[in-house]
Amino acid sequence: MLAISLLSPPYATLSYATPAWLDISVWKCGQRVIVPLGKGGMLRAGIIVSIDDSSVKDGVVLKECLWPAEREPLLQPEYLAMVKQLALRHVVTEGEVLGGLLPAGLRTTKIRLRVLDGGKPRTMAMRDVANMSDIERCSLGVLWASNAVEVLDSTFDAEEQELCSLLEDPPWSVRPSAKRQIEVLDFLYDKGMLSRKRLLQELGSGVSAALNTLAERGLIRIGPREEGTCEACQDDDPECFFEADEGFVLYPEQQTVFDEFSALMHADGARSALLYGITGSGKTVVYLELAAEALANGRSVMLLAPEVALACKLEHAVHSRFPSQDCFFYNGYQSPTEREKTFRTLAERTAPCIIVGTRSALFLPSPTLGLIVLDEEHDTSFKQDEGLVYQAKEVAYYRAQQSNGLLLLGSATPDVKTFHAVQQKAVSMGVMRERAGEGELPEVSLLNIKNMKRADGILAAETKRQIRETVERGEQVVILLNRRGYSPLMYCLDCGQVARCPHCEVGLTYHKERERLICHYCGYSVTYPVVCSKCKGLHYLPMGEGTEKLEEYLAEILPPDTKILRLDRDSTRRPGKMQRILDAFANQEAQVLVGTQMLSKGHHFPNVTLAVVADGDLGLNLPDYRAAERTFQLLVQASGRAGRGEKAGRVLIQTRDPEHYCWQFVGSADYDGFYAEEIERRRKRKYPPFVKLALVRVSYPLDWRKGMEWVESLTEIARALGKEHNVRVLGHTPSPLPVLRGRKRFQWTLKSDGWVSIRTLYYAMRKAVPRGSKLRLSLDIDPVNML
Repeated sequence: MLAISLLSPPYATLSYATPAWLDISVWKCGQRVIVPLGKGGMLRAGIIVSIDDSSVKDGVVLKECLWPAEREPLLQPEYLAMVKQLALRHVVTEGEVLGGLLPAGLRTTKIRLRVLDGGKPRTMAMRDVANMSDIERCSLGVLWASNAVEVLDSTFDAEEQELCSLLEDPPWSVRPSAKRQIEVLDFLYDKGMLSRKRLLQELGSGVSAALNTLAERGLIRIGPREEGTCEACQDDDPECFFEADEGFVLYPEQQTVFDEFSALMHADGARSALLYGITGSGKTVVYLELAAEALANGRSVMLLAPEVALACKLEHAVHSRFPSQDCFFYNGYQSPTEREKTFRTLAERTAPCIIVGTRSALFLPSPTLGLIVLDEEHDTSFKQDEGLVYQAKEVAYYRAQQSNGLLLLGSATPDVKTFHAVQQKAVSMGVMRERAGEGELPEVSLLNIKNMKRADGILAAETKRQIRETVERGEQVVILLNRRGYSPLMYCLDCGQVARCPHCEVGLTYHKERERLICHYCGYSVTYPVVCSKCKGLHYLPMGEGTEKLEEYLAEILPPDTKILRLDRDSTRRPGKMQRILDAFANQEAQVLVGTQMLSKGHHFPNVTLAVVADGDLGLNLPDYRAAERTFQLLVQASGRAGRGEKAGRVLIQTRDPEHYCWQFVGSADYDGFYAEEIERRRKRKYPPFVKLALVRVSYPLDWRKGMEWVESLTEIARALGKEHNVRVLGHTPSPLPVLRGRKRFQWTLKSDGWVSIRTLYYAMRKAVPRGSKLRLSLDIDPVNML
């Protein structure tokens, strides 16, 4: 009997019988298989999670597993153990975990068999096998046993290799009436590089002619990835490729922490450590030297970053330090074919290697791991809170435990929970308080803009003066505004209505380059100008500023020859564009770089002497107990971009709330002082790490009348069980974003001394919701996003 976890809905783990047409030795744990489901002849892909020799209960008839999707298991027992632990922790099925982790090509039933039985090779799909008689399947089983049947790799799909990507940023020279062409351009702008097959699936075959026209006009490129391009940043710039580096000369502090962590790597059992180093102290150098030691001991290394841009920098540094070492780069922006190829390669690999990527790379199979590094460990991007919810730090800890390796967390502004674990002696720590080279920490000044009028714009007179003077001296400036687009709100002058998303009830952001109003939560967009939904007027006033508007404003107030670059999600849509912007600024081809939090950490610009935070209060007063921590981390990281060369650096932070306790610590980058203040506030108010905290979220369609009845019913269940299991239940309350993607949203906050009680309560709530209900219920353990 085979226990098989389905990789698509209903994601259940079901029991199947071993079929007569294949020998029982064919089936192995961790193997992908194709199984029938239901009475309609549906086929599903699944993973064998256990094999049981026990007999089936009387009266129970099991369906037979149809066919293996591979001869040898894709996943090893250690990987399946990790999947099981994730499923238990988040109260989901193993199928849901596997379905969220495996690349799309490894979850499909579109498996083809090539049969070599003496004549011309013939190919058949799984549907063909399902339609065979048992006698025919037995004949096929004999051929399988004699290795006359092979499984064709789905990555051989030629259509998947034909990739479509933008060659130009908006605005595009396309007639307004060419709606199909605009649809294709907008889709590629939003989704990034993808296969022609996927694009036609999403938009319909009717856009094929538009696609070809755009390619002929040079607005998009269609074809396989060009040889010689950098896999990390999809760029053919030769500067992406580094010459071999013979190693680094470590500064005294770097040598000290390296020796400490090296000893931990050689100790018995798994270990966790924090590398607490100020911005510019050279943490990456320590990572690479530890990686060299792990590789020398025959063990693999994972280097993970919270964002693709930082992962690219790590990947380049690895190639420089280890030019002959196999390095695998992996992130969610790569094509499904690329991700599947990397996953398959590593599943079969036994030799040590280096894996670099974002959080999803953590789930790659790999040879024994000796070192896992999470750089900028405080970053909330290490937590996935949509789809399969998980915290990368927890998964990394588990994987390090499995392989008796070292988990190293690095940051200049560690997560408060991580630092608390250090104080409790649960995590080791190495400290670097000096900048590598000649750089010194910059001087930080606060500028009170509380009385500044809206008509004055977002930059105060003093801020503009310092920016101009810095540019005139031939030095560079970075300006942080953590809000993309041109204007976050569009105000109707005729009736006072704000243009809102019809699906989320939040304001639409104006993007001037694309002449569109866009919802940053669900992606809804409409061409501007748009008719007001209330008064049918067409007169709008942009309210507030985003990075696009700030870039335009700077061009007006700075000398005409000043070159300004913008780094945000909108300006980096095209493959390779992010790296080209960073390289251009690093090479001093521009004097000013404006951006969102993407530019706040990890980047090294020696000629930057002024860092400006245009709106230091943004995010400070959100309904989130981590609001002050996040603001402190963001601003200290942003401050770290200045003064990294020989010239002294300055940081100017604009704020309307200069009395907030956060600022006294930001000014001197005093993490220890901030931690002491913050941890006491959390102790008094019973927030993590002094309590286990989780959110239960529920949503239902706006037009479903019974939705509120169900929410109230679940509240009664939660409160009753809360008293029984010593869980404090707060709610139900409307979510801070009460409507999202056409669904009404509520949430409960759960506080307890243990996770078991919280899981028990959530399981009871989930069980009360009937299958097929319009309610969606989810559990977010230790949430980093309270919205």
